[in-house]
Amino acid sequence: MEKKSSNFGKFMLLWGGELISSIGGGLTSFGLGVYVFDKTESAASMALITLLGFLPIFLFSVPAGVLADRYDRRVLMMIGDGFSAFGILYILICMMQGECAIWQIGVGVFISSTFQALLSPAYSATISDLLTKDEYSKASGLISIAGNSRYLISPMIAGFLLSFSDVKLLMIIDICTFFLTLASTFVVKKGITAKKTEVTDSFFESLRSGWKAVHDNKGVFVLILVSSAITLFMGMFQILAEPMVLAFSDAKTLGIMETVIASAMMISSIYLGVKGIKKHFVLTLSVTLAIAGVFIFGFGLWENIFLIAPFGFGFFLMLPFPNNCLEYLIRTNIPDELQGRAWGIIGFLSQIGYLLAYAVSGLLSDFLGETLGIGVGRGSALVIQVAGVLMIIISLVMLKLKSVRKLETPES
Repeated sequence: MEKKSSNFGKFMLLWGGELISSIGGGLTSFGLGVYVFDKTESAASMALITLLGFLPIFLFSVPAGVLADRYDRRVLMMIGDGFSAFGILYILICMMQGECAIWQIGVGVFISSTFQALLSPAYSATISDLLTKDEYSKASGLISIAGNSRYLISPMIAGFLLSFSDVKLLMIIDICTFFLTLASTFVVKKGITAKKTEVTDSFFESLRSGWKAVHDNKGVFVLILVSSAITLFMGMFQILAEPMVLAFSDAKTLGIMETVIASAMMISSIYLGVKGIKKHFVLTLSVTLAIAGVFIFGFGLWENIFLIAPFGFGFFLMLPFPNNCLEYLIRTNIPDELQGRAWGIIGFLSQIGYLLAYAVSGLLSDFLGETLGIGVGRGSALVIQVAGVLMIIISLVMLKLKSVRKLETPES
């Protein structure tokens, strides 16, 4: 019992560091998005920067997962967090020398994201090291708050700071947060013994065993493939919401709106952190995703902040529930010793949808806006509405899959 309390305390310290890091990263992400749109007035340009930030995480998540099972996970987290600051620093230096070109922003974002790729599998596997299965669901609510604080807290802060400063201030603050994150991870590292892993297989054999752990469980594999389709539609919404609003409003209003609607995640995440979800994970997953799809569709209906904000609020209110269910169903069906490499592969497969969304959504919205003569804002809104409808369809289909429903009672 004492061990559980101590481990949850270490988790909270680690969580606090990631919360601060996420807020700092959200400031930079918001500021660069506004900067790029102001320079180009193109949703495709904004999507390109997002794609370059996402691509390393997508490409390197699998090998990073293998590393998380072979080396000290806390050290990998410190390397990932610490060195990712250099990419942001590069963009900052370019801006201080004058106008920063889009390709320079892309290079900096890519560098930062490459090191961040080390972080995610190690962080997910460390949570499994620290917590018991009974604590997973409650911890998931807190993890959702930290991971989504870039939408919950950062936009309003960034929008306010941009009203009297520029994106350089946001990046300076972001760089400073890395030191606090490193400190919290270092303290946790000192307080927990790294598991001694006797490396008897090669890197590729480790990779193959991680793939086997994911692929051989049909329910887990189907769930990951379905989640990849869902992330496609969610990614379209996330990347196109900003150009849609910026087409008829300003950065300060956008920042306030994003914070207000994202505050819904705080309500859901606090509820999950206190209560958790104890049963009916598949049903909750399907229903909440379908409802989220309805809200996505409604978000694209009007060019009025007061009319679209309630739909955005509803979407973020639903979001922590499917995230919680997905994590629980997968985490409880993967052996502990394979968690690192499995989460790397899971991250790779489930985020294919985001890769496609970032690659095509901006181009598609620009094309529709020009072809239909409705502008980039309404072109973005049209793509968002289609994404909402498709999310509803896939969410309801998933409810019928027997292999997924079997994940409710994993084998001991």
